[in-house]
Amino acid sequence: MKRLTVLNKRGKLLLISLLFSTASHAQSLLTGNSSFPVSTAVIYVDNSETELVKTSAALLQKDIELVTGAKLPILTAINQSTKNVIAIGTIQQSAFLKQLIARRKIDPAGINGKWEASLVQTLANPVKGIANALIIAGSDRRGTAYGVFELSKQIGVSPWYWWADVPVEKRTEIYLKSNVTLTDAPAVKYRGIFLNDEAPALSGWTKEKFGGFNHKFYEKVFELILRLKGNYIWPAMWGNAFYADDSLNIKMADKYGIVIGTSHHEPLMRAHDEWRRAGGGPWNYETNPDKLRQFWRDGMKRATNEKIVSVGMRGDGDAPMSRETATALLERIVTDQRTIISDVTGKPAAETPQLWALYKEVQEYYDKGMRVPDDVTLLLCDDNWGNLRKLPKPGEKPRKGGYGIYYHFDYVGGPRNYKWLNTNPLPRIWEQMNLAWQHKVRDIWIVNVGDLKPMEFPISFFLDFAWNPDRMDADDLTAYTEQWAAAQFGKPHARDIAHLLARYAKYNSRRKPELLDANTYPSLDEWKTVVGEYSELLTKAQQVNNDLPASYRDAYFQLVLHPIKACANLNDMYYHVALNKDAYRHKWNTTNRYADKVKELYANDSLITQQYHQLNNGKWNHLMSQTHIGYTYWQQPEHQKMPAVNYLPADSTVARKDADEPEMNQTNVPKTAPRPGFQQVAKKGISIEADHFTRAINTNGIRWKILPDHGRTGSAITPFPVTANEQKPGGNSPHVDYDIQTYSDGEFSINAYFSPTLNFFASENGLQYAISVDDEAPQIISLNKEDKTSDKGIWNKWAAENIIIKSTRHKIASAGKHTVKFWMVNPAVVLQKLVVDFGDLAPRYLGPEETPGQTPAK
Repeated sequence: MKRLTVLNKRGKLLLISLLFSTASHAQSLLTGNSSFPVSTAVIYVDNSETELVKTSAALLQKDIELVTGAKLPILTAINQSTKNVIAIGTIQQSAFLKQLIARRKIDPAGINGKWEASLVQTLANPVKGIANALIIAGSDRRGTAYGVFELSKQIGVSPWYWWADVPVEKRTEIYLKSNVTLTDAPAVKYRGIFLNDEAPALSGWTKEKFGGFNHKFYEKVFELILRLKGNYIWPAMWGNAFYADDSLNIKMADKYGIVIGTSHHEPLMRAHDEWRRAGGGPWNYETNPDKLRQFWRDGMKRATNEKIVSVGMRGDGDAPMSRETATALLERIVTDQRTIISDVTGKPAAETPQLWALYKEVQEYYDKGMRVPDDVTLLLCDDNWGNLRKLPKPGEKPRKGGYGIYYHFDYVGGPRNYKWLNTNPLPRIWEQMNLAWQHKVRDIWIVNVGDLKPMEFPISFFLDFAWNPDRMDADDLTAYTEQWAAAQFGKPHARDIAHLLARYAKYNSRRKPELLDANTYPSLDEWKTVVGEYSELLTKAQQVNNDLPASYRDAYFQLVLHPIKACANLNDMYYHVALNKDAYRHKWNTTNRYADKVKELYANDSLITQQYHQLNNGKWNHLMSQTHIGYTYWQQPEHQKMPAVNYLPADSTVARKDADEPEMNQTNVPKTAPRPGFQQVAKKGISIEADHFTRAINTNGIRWKILPDHGRTGSAITPFPVTANEQKPGGNSPHVDYDIQTYSDGEFSINAYFSPTLNFFASENGLQYAISVDDEAPQIISLNKEDKTSDKGIWNKWAAENIIIKSTRHKIASAGKHTVKFWMVNPAVVLQKLVVDFGDLAPRYLGPEETPGQTPAK
């Protein structure tokens, strides 16, 4: 759209001077020279302001000193000021801001009464004795902080300056523009992270560096969340208890204005481990209600800070409650919990923010009729693998408490834990969270980030996207990634680094590293291709590393080079296990060499981890200690174990003789003629990436949207808007055409590859699409009706392989040109690839590589 184009152009201009704001596309506050040099200013903050506003002012003072070396004084009375001032405060508390509002020097209308809104404005001669003022005003304490940290980002202090050792570029001076006014506010109310599955990595690190999950640790976390414009956290809870473990934790949360919650199975602000510590008996409301009510009451009494209270009840230890548990009992539990909330707070329960998480089996209770009061936010959930399980239907009556999403970048559970490295490409996060946004899920967005590191990049994106989803389209993700890379490493290498960030996440998402083994790819040819892709990525990553200034290399290793190096090594190891098995079966003399290579690569895995742990004098020791080799079922192994290899006595082997590659048949099209469509190839059929359609038919208010870089191999397509009505396929209804050329006739299959979107309306037929060839009647196919629970059965295959493949049968009378037609029935169906199979396809995990053809210009 036109507005985005303008913003993108502005973003490019900002990148030239390294002044940008990836979250808000904000106008630059800075210029090359002006009458307002920041080093000559003082920082003013009223003494009556909250601790968060004062903390933000102190952090800005530190940021400016990091950039310029100048430490600005912080004053609490404006009459102490000199000619240039940075005034920080809320419009309710700051005497100076009230004075400016009364004199109509600033207009608070754009932020007054809004949640977490900020006004940043430069003024000349605002009052007598002040030549220039930078006003950073908030509608509330966090709004003020977000205005402050917008300036911090623009002067070149990354939110990740501490958490990823991103260096701060030094400047002799910072100049502020005149007559600039910025207003901003978040679109999603609560935006946060969940520190979870934190052993052994994060727990080992916090114990060594801070003595545990105490206020010193959380101060670093809270500052990061604020700088990323988040406001909410579920604290670490594997054997940890935020309120009980350190009485200063709650004070630190208030200092930084962070809203505290507890996870989906920890009611009324009590950490799960506290029940074990208390020895309260059975976690059973039917047999032990008095002790549970007292346990919850004590939790509410203690949690005097800003919070969202989880209500409801699951089984002990994040387990389901018994099958016999009645909906009536669960509703009574919530009623009793709300009585406790009201009693402790002295006000109606509806005045305390609450959520009820429809996690796993709890969603079934909701679907069977269980309800909670309308002011409680329904926290909808994904399947723990990044695929949304439930959304409100368009036109549903709005809830007073609204809806939220609990999303995952990390998980412990089936089909396998994934905790080690980032496997979350932005295009899929955007597509799923855009579904949530468009379906009015706008009150809470929280994501499980595991150990926090190494999820830096997707965390940034998740919180940036939550700030205002309407500002970021699927087409903007490449520019966003380049801007983020430039913010950490500078502009010269931003494009290359953005490519590396996007590509390694795409490759890792094909199959989580923990799920890899020698059998992942059914042919050595496919293994070779995959390993070659990782090798090419690693070569490029190392080239960039060599070209970067030395001061950036610690950050670059953490954010870019380490995950690429580690995963390239891991894939190479399993490739050589497969080579070893194949050579052993044939008694080839390469058997032992391949076995030795596996040993070398297995050892190298530990060396790569050690390199990470030694960065910056051991600052990040333990954080890559998560086991990832040697899984035998869903749970992680306690220790890593090298894959088994085989050796042969030297005198019992034979030399390998490679057979000639068979020549591949292709449709008999004259070499001088342009190819009219995708060609059939022996053992590959006809393979087409979804975005390479010949024609798109956009009708009935529906348009076909390309999702760049979405999927396992290329880009994807989906119909927009995602809230559109169901369509009847046929005639001129919305569809895309793919022209093909075959040398075969008769019966064949079309295998359609889809992103593993779930049946989020729980409809009888699930999400549907239709497909046809030439003029045959479209076949209507369900994408996902087979899955009922999203935690067992066919879902395991969909999640593990990150794909749903649906097959249909068709027939053509003669070889030659034909047209495959893919029809919209429901929105939110995301097509990645089509494969036409005449029965001779060689098995490939990723499907055949795209076959030759004329790719139409889009």
